[in-house]
Amino acid sequence: MSSLAVIGMQWGDEGKGKVVDLLSEIAHHTARAQGGNNAGHTVIVQGTEYRFHLIPSGILYPHTKCYIGGGTVIDPPSLLAEIEGLKKHGLAYEKRLFISLYAHIVMPYHRLIDRLVEEAKGSAAVGTTGRGIGPCYVDKVNRCGIRLADLLSVETFQAKLDSVLALKNRELQGMFGHAPLEAKEIYEEYCAYAEQLRPFAAPIEEMLYEAGKKGDKILFEGAQGSLLDVTFGTYPFVTSSCTLAGGVSSGLGIGPTQVRGTVGVTKAYTTRVGNGPFPTELQGDELSLFPDHAEAREIGVTTGRKRRIGWIDLFMLRHTICLNGVDSLAMMKLDILDHLEEIQLCVGYKINGRTIRSFPATIEELQRIEPVYETVPGWKTSTREISLYNELPAHAKRYLKRIEQVLDVPISLISVGPERHQTIWMERFFE
Repeated sequence: MSSLAVIGMQWGDEGKGKVVDLLSEIAHHTARAQGGNNAGHTVIVQGTEYRFHLIPSGILYPHTKCYIGGGTVIDPPSLLAEIEGLKKHGLAYEKRLFISLYAHIVMPYHRLIDRLVEEAKGSAAVGTTGRGIGPCYVDKVNRCGIRLADLLSVETFQAKLDSVLALKNRELQGMFGHAPLEAKEIYEEYCAYAEQLRPFAAPIEEMLYEAGKKGDKILFEGAQGSLLDVTFGTYPFVTSSCTLAGGVSSGLGIGPTQVRGTVGVTKAYTTRVGNGPFPTELQGDELSLFPDHAEAREIGVTTGRKRRIGWIDLFMLRHTICLNGVDSLAMMKLDILDHLEEIQLCVGYKINGRTIRSFPATIEELQRIEPVYETVPGWKTSTREISLYNELPAHAKRYLKRIEQVLDVPISLISVGPERHQTIWMERFFE
């Protein structure tokens, strides 16, 4: 395959960063289609931890060109801080990092409104990262957003900012009793950002199209997870963009035929950060079966919040496989289950004792779910230094085979630790 999309199959935090990093070694191009600095990828290379929020993690390889698509939203100070981090690590990025002129810009009023709206919702708050991503997407759809192309236009940026800020100040004062923001301060601050971002602006849609025509290997990097999709996720506890494989096309301006395969990334269990329903979530004594959050690497790279943890949900995964047209799965963090006596797999849902056949569309239904579990024995030994499938403990292989059987999709990669070498390859991509 000349191009692959890597998509999260749960609620984000599945380990996409490691999968993208591994595949970027082979790829010529890595492209991010949606989301903003509310997402995060952690990559560990020879003990050094790299944290990315918007820049594709393919930047670690000197031969890989990286693209931030028009479907993303960019917070300039955050992105520039990421670029500064590349400098500190000695990573060259000149003529390797490109940003679409169509990407929308997160402005100070977006962050402020994000916080004020969440506070106003009280107990019904979604649990956003507070980084202004949702309000920025709202302005995009409301046709009053500011794009990178607008930010870079000296002739029109001032007029666009004045027009939008007049609307935002009425909203801030009328709805929240907040003092108005000053246009002059924002204008001067963002003009400085514009000059720093100008060297990265490029017609990436055409660049990716030409790369595809040449047969270059292209990796499309998903952010967040399928059940955070703004349309098909656990609404309203979702993000503000299309997190599915279909979002690759709309977020990067490429035709769907340019995506030749889709790898779905899932953990060997399930996690969720923020609010919202979570049918297989563990509580109390059950949660103590797992390693603590630090040892399990279950503290968010973007938020610093501890993730909620539960058993793997195969009923949910069947649904997200359907939504994405997944060809194979990357099974992450198998090692976290190494010391469990027994492991449960959710294979079905019931509501009021009645088996249901389709994944519920409402959170009210999801909150009433009774998971149907199968129990399998654990393997009670470390898998972290195993590099071949045949060397896995028998019960670990049984666990993986049962997942493949229920989902009817093959597992192509198994991760048994955060480092690159802690990977079992079942299939070699791009070959």
